[in-house]
Amino acid sequence: MRAAGQSEGCKGCSASVHVSEEQIDRMIERLSRHPDSCVADSQYEDRLAQCNGCDSLQYGTTCAHCGCFVRVRAKLAANRCPRPGGGLWN
Repeated sequence: MRAAGQSEGCKGCSASVHVSEEQIDRMIERLSRHPDSCVADSQYEDRLAQCNGCDSLQYGTTCAHCGCFVRVRAKLAANRCPRPGGGLWN
């Protein structure tokens, strides 16, 4: 069952598709092997803090605007916050 205001189709919304914290940890570990593609740890933590305070964070893992796992999206330097009207990341 979806919470009010949450759309269908995102990675974390289906009971049949469950990605554990350990799986997300492994994704982050693989990304970290390519430091030129990743933001510094301090910027990563700042981005995650913005995501964690955002009302568009679903299930503690997923951005409602793009369906991405925020921990993965925030790690990549080329990514921007997808929030309409201006992202939360500086």
